[in-house]
Amino acid sequence: MKINFMSFNTQHCLNYLQQKIDFDIMAKAIMECGADIIGLNEMRDKGPDAEYEAQTKIIAEKLGCYHYFAKAIDFGGVNPYGNALISKYPILSAEVVPVPEPEVRGYNGYYEDRCLLKAVIDVNGQKISVLVIHFGLNPDEAENAVKAVVSNLPENKVILMGDFNLPPESELLLPIKERLFDTAKLFNKEKLSYPSDAPYIKIDYIFTSNDIKVLSADIPEIIASDHRPHTATIEI
Repeated sequence: MKINFMSFNTQHCLNYLQQKIDFDIMAKAIMECGADIIGLNEMRDKGPDAEYEAQTKIIAEKLGCYHYFAKAIDFGGVNPYGNALISKYPILSAEVVPVPEPEVRGYNGYYEDRCLLKAVIDVNGQKISVLVIHFGLNPDEAENAVKAVVSNLPENKVILMGDFNLPPESELLLPIKERLFDTAKLFNKEKLSYPSDAPYIKIDYIFTSNDIKVLSADIPEIIASDHRPHTATIEI
């Protein structure tokens, strides 16, 4: 049985070319990729401000899928924002694991609370653990995110995906690469993910545990969000 995974930073469902919230173009991108299980970054949820809608639910309903939103932060103290999961298969469990902030901020860059979404999905009777994360922009945030991932990795049948805000050559990724398979190894040429109209860097990833057979991987040339989606097809 083949399952199509997709990692997609939606930039809160902002149509990159038209610069307006566009749920239809995000749902269309997912459908074009034939994705069965989708990890989403930069998603809003229902809040008091009008632009904070239940974005994950809206897209999932367009696709006829299950969904889960994982709040990382409340912007303005009241508006939920974080990662999300959409799945054609039932989500048996899901939890939000906060990524600890650096005790001392070692850089002058922008800092933001982050989280790891950790879920178990029932794929026709087989349980698959799916982890979705969005790394911070600073190296000390990335170090904490890597530690959060490594300490929360189940023993088998794991998919890890998200926007890591790090290029493939970054040494910060080594603890993850030592434990999981980088599906980008199956690219037939170099593929970049950001920005979607003229990408110059790859910062989006799908990793799998070594007990999962990966058939293919790709970064389709889709311009919907500011990131291109990353896809991978596995067989169970």
